[in-house]
Amino acid sequence: MTQAASALSDPCPPSAVSHGAGLIGLVGLLGWIALARHFGWDGPSAALVCCVATGVPMVIWSIVVDKVHLRPSTGIDWSHPRAVKDVLDISTIKLTGLWLTWSLIAAIYATARWYWTGNYQFSMAVFIYASPFLFFLSIPYVIWIDRYLKEPRDGAWHFGAMISGQPGWDREQIWHHLRAWAVKGFFLAFMLSIVPGGYADIVNANVAEIATNPVWIANWLIIAMFLVDVQFATVGYVLTFKPLDSHIRTANPFMAGWAAALICYPPFIMMGDNGPLNYHVATADWAYWFEGHTTLIAIWGVWLVFLTGVYAWATVAFGIRFSNLTHRGILTHGPYRWTKHPAYLSKNAFWWFSTLPFLVTSGSWQDGLRNTVLLAAVSGVYYWRARTEERHLMADPDYAAYAAWMERHGPVPRAIGWLTGRRAKVDPVVAPAE
Repeated sequence: MTQAASALSDPCPPSAVSHGAGLIGLVGLLGWIALARHFGWDGPSAALVCCVATGVPMVIWSIVVDKVHLRPSTGIDWSHPRAVKDVLDISTIKLTGLWLTWSLIAAIYATARWYWTGNYQFSMAVFIYASPFLFFLSIPYVIWIDRYLKEPRDGAWHFGAMISGQPGWDREQIWHHLRAWAVKGFFLAFMLSIVPGGYADIVNANVAEIATNPVWIANWLIIAMFLVDVQFATVGYVLTFKPLDSHIRTANPFMAGWAAALICYPPFIMMGDNGPLNYHVATADWAYWFEGHTTLIAIWGVWLVFLTGVYAWATVAFGIRFSNLTHRGILTHGPYRWTKHPAYLSKNAFWWFSTLPFLVTSGSWQDGLRNTVLLAAVSGVYYWRARTEERHLMADPDYAAYAAWMERHGPVPRAIGWLTGRRAKVDPVVAPAE
């Protein structure tokens, strides 16, 4: 059987997100960037509006076109709403749990000194401004959604029930609730902190001047790809709502998964200037080593832009669902049709090709060797992250089916298997008798 025939008889499992959701968000983002460049809207507030311009079209598409609000996975029954009086007690307990959760997150923000320095100050300013709106809007929202949820007693309710001394709460539900909000609290603060920087760089860039130098062109496009990634990721952390089917099903319950992820982000990051995995000692920009070789610079720049493009595409494919350490629906489209971890592969390849860690300005072969070993260790961390994510997601039969399909048909796993001499496991295809 040919590979094409095998793919037709063994199709990839469906994706939880459509191509259109991400693409319409990208249109909104690019449209706002065009307006911002025209009018000079380069400030932090304009960067947040860019997030809105990215997210709102995706929400509309998800509801109107994909009709995600009607999926069974939302846990919502729109046809049989309860009366307000029937859910008021449940909603009150749930709000108690939700507000206490927010208070705990706020206490951590207030205590942790790093949240009040550098770029994190912008995140804190946003949270302080948004807090009263979130508090008051949560009341009608929770009462409204509880009228339609098949089981309104979720993790927030169980947490509120425990705190208020109500019977019936479940410890595992509480841990799930706290893990989900820990992910959101930690990563949303980080994403907001880096939203303004790349946005301002793109809005203020002198494209006419940039176009005169291939290195400048490549670097500007790379910044643009990272801007796309940051905007979509920020939207994803904000929009965790059951009516959009973008809620957190589960947060990674394994300590190894958390450790692997957290050491890649401040304040725990190990790859920074003073970190044990700093691989930048005496390195130079990729263009430094190719200076005077215009053709090679152009080829290398195109390759680096391609890698960051794949990285950005891997985030765009999530639509409104991007989030570390969580299960919010299984993706099988876009770059996830090539490999289970397109973002990690492209990001690590970008680091290797842009840093060239074995080349150093100090002339010391020891520095080059150390940098190479340390960057290999960083790539090892991302392999560790990938494995812990798979361990978490394999509990979902949909992901198990996708992983098995990827092993049989994914271009990257098949290429790795060919290089290592490992044959993919091919399940027999059952065909009707002729």
